[in-house]
Amino acid sequence: MSSRPDAGAPSQAPAGPPAVRGGLRERKKARTRASIRQHALRLFREQGYSETTVEQIAEAAEVSPSTFFRYFPTKEDVVLRDDFDTLTVEAFKAQPPELTPLQAFRAATREVMGSLSAEALGEIAELYTLARSVPELRAALIGELTRTMRLVGDLVAERVGRRRDDPAVRNVAGALIGVVLAATLLSDEEPFRLSIDDLDAALEHLEAGLPL
Repeated sequence: MSSRPDAGAPSQAPAGPPAVRGGLRERKKARTRASIRQHALRLFREQGYSETTVEQIAEAAEVSPSTFFRYFPTKEDVVLRDDFDTLTVEAFKAQPPELTPLQAFRAATREVMGSLSAEALGEIAELYTLARSVPELRAALIGELTRTMRLVGDLVAERVGRRRDDPAVRNVAGALIGVVLAATLLSDEEPFRLSIDDLDAALEHLEAGLPL
């Protein structure tokens, strides 16, 4: 697969961040973060990921490079870190306590994805496309997947009252992330689209015990 993200990328500009809770300061920070990512994605489409520098992104977003690094520690983080994790964590914790971790994760995922606009879903799909197609991003993805798996493990452990290093907790967290990975980064669909129904069906399959 080519390392240039032009092919198959959405032609329209991303619409901006999901709804952000909090005060004026938090909303302003969310807008700045979204602006940086939107300009970065535009530059990635126009000239390629590897050819785009942090300085170019900062200039396009009308911020300083130091401000860029306050929001994204590395250029890779523009692609690999989005707001989806934060929103899903909040939704997961809000699920009724009688739900199993898998049921709570499935409900939270569907709730969060259902709250996103088509443009926001398109932006996430574009981020996934970049993560799959650019070699240096694929290498960095391992660390990001490990971080996400630990995050999910913490949520599972808290819900069931067990330790995060409990093998059963790790297994559940790994299974959840594995199914999401199979439905997104391992998809052969070109251009890739992020489907609420497809992801929910994948989690339903896991809930049923992965029958073949």
